[in-house]
Amino acid sequence: MTETQVTLVQLDNYGPWTTTPSPRPEPDLQALQSDLYADLARLYGAADGYVFSARYDNVVAVTNGVEESTHARVQETISNRYPVTVSIASAVDANPTDALGSATRKLQSAGSAQASDRSEALDVDAGGEQATIAHFDVVDVTGQYTDTEGAYETFLRVQRVVLALSSYLYESHGALAFFVGGDNVIAVCPDLPRAAYEDAIDHVTEATGIGLQVGVGTGETAVEGGMRAKEALERCRERSTRIEGDLRARPDAD
Repeated sequence: MTETQVTLVQLDNYGPWTTTPSPRPEPDLQALQSDLYADLARLYGAADGYVFSARYDNVVAVTNGVEESTHARVQETISNRYPVTVSIASAVDANPTDALGSATRKLQSAGSAQASDRSEALDVDAGGEQATIAHFDVVDVTGQYTDTEGAYETFLRVQRVVLALSSYLYESHGALAFFVGGDNVIAVCPDLPRAAYEDAIDHVTEATGIGLQVGVGTGETAVEGGMRAKEALERCRERSTRIEGDLRARPDAD
């Protein structure tokens, strides 16, 4: 059964820091945020976790099997490398949205994200039996858009797809979907039947006029599930199918 450990990494007192003693140049802030995300991706990736940027000052990770000591080492590494610290909370649930909601409430209970007295809060529920990862991409984005339209027009098309897909998966199934570059969206999903992925693709096509394909993978860790999803997505491309992957016989009702 899919049961996901979802972790929220939140910068401490970041907003006030960006304007103290005076507003800091935006290029410096963008570089800091990008570097921080890259370091978190490497640190959790070393523990077979996936990391997704959510507003940059909030980062969401899928961390099945990651123990509290690893989260604590992430905090220590960030505090050694950056002028800001991070607070971390995680929770485990069959529904990724519920897990993230629990993790969010833990950090909110520890203090405001802009409070100077909250620094490196840590509240971790370890565990998570399996992570289900769905890797979506636009069918032939290069031929249809990248090589024929303006770069910004293509960017807007992809952003419309991201919003339609992530909203639908969140509202209908409690899945968490994130844009990961190019035309790719990765979703952390509960245990869903094939029909749920069919409906999601149909919804996006109706809303945007753009077709999607998806590979689905399940594993003990996010990396294991994610690699299975990538392999399944390659089979979609080879076979010109919409859905491939770890879709066991399940009832169509959630």
